[in-house]
Amino acid sequence: MNFIYKKYGRNTLGGILITILLALIIVIILIVLFFFVYLPRATNHGETITVPNIEGMTISELDNFLTKDLRYEVNDSSYSSEHPPLAVLKQFPHAGAKVKEGRKIDISVNRINPPTVPVPNLVDGSVVNADAVLQSNELKRGRIELVRGAFNVVKEMKYKGAHVEPNVRVPKGSVIDLVVMDGHGGSFAVDNLEGRECDEALFYIRGADLIPEVELVEDTVGIVPVVLKQKPAGGEIVKFGDIVRVWIGKEGTEPPADE
Repeated sequence: MNFIYKKYGRNTLGGILITILLALIIVIILIVLFFFVYLPRATNHGETITVPNIEGMTISELDNFLTKDLRYEVNDSSYSSEHPPLAVLKQFPHAGAKVKEGRKIDISVNRINPPTVPVPNLVDGSVVNADAVLQSNELKRGRIELVRGAFNVVKEMKYKGAHVEPNVRVPKGSVIDLVVMDGHGGSFAVDNLEGRECDEALFYIRGADLIPEVELVEDTVGIVPVVLKQKPAGGEIVKFGDIVRVWIGKEGTEPPADE
């Protein structure tokens, strides 16, 4: 180094350029050492572990299952009747992902107490309708108790063996038992359907275990058709499986005369 400075002199242009060049070399060496020696060791470069599948495990099981190389943190909660309380419902990163040691796994756990929902009004509807309504309200249909009356019509709802009124709140996923009439109650008076919307009338006819026959009085495109006339008329006595004929059309339209 002194030989170079003796040759060019420290304060000469050559000496200054040599000083700058040496400084640049030192900086480059330091950068290479930082990025390719120190940083990989500090961050465990190239060392990854596979995230296990922890969905379905409870919090207590996680504490024993996960090693010190992985941690977990609860960041959300929801409810599922298919899993026990405090079970993992979702995880991120997902199972099979490659992560650094010490990575935190965010998890969503099952609530201890399920949220409540109101019991829908199923009385006077069919069992098929009850199944659909219960499912849409995240409830389950339990056993069916048969009593005498109109065929396949719900007479009462029960929860844990006791009568339950509509809109009473129960835990989500609860089982609702139904008291259903078995169709051995004899004849009954059919409702007056005139003036009702077509869909509502057909829903009643089928729910009462009657057979609907529909006739159009006029084109119903673009309108909500209503029942203009029915046979048997409202209040007349019918039996289960009887045919109820309805004429539908635009409200105010004159119904056809009796043949």
